[in-house]
Amino acid sequence: MDGHLEAIWAGMKDDPSPEQVSVAFNNFDPGLSDLPTEPEKVIIVRNEPDRPQPRLDRNAGRGMSVSVGRIRSGIRYIVMGHNTIRGAAGASVLNAELMHKKGYI
Repeated sequence: MDGHLEAIWAGMKDDPSPEQVSVAFNNFDPGLSDLPTEPEKVIIVRNEPDRPQPRLDRNAGRGMSVSVGRIRSGIRYIVMGHNTIRGAAGASVLNAELMHKKGYI
């Protein structure tokens, strides 16, 4: 319900540990914090063994944050975001805010 959940399996030459992947997610900053709809944390790392879950995490960051959890070796994790708020509608508004900031509109 309103949340899009995905299981990601990725490979990297350096094969970072789950802790390194978690730190990278926690430190991610797209540099858009001055835009009105950008959340404080774009990626929220959940350490609980059963998270993220659509009904519990879909509104993280007013629906504009993406929740990541169950990070495992080999860069395997679960990610979820709100279909509408972070998806189609929210991303469109955020793109318009960014284009306005850069003077394109």
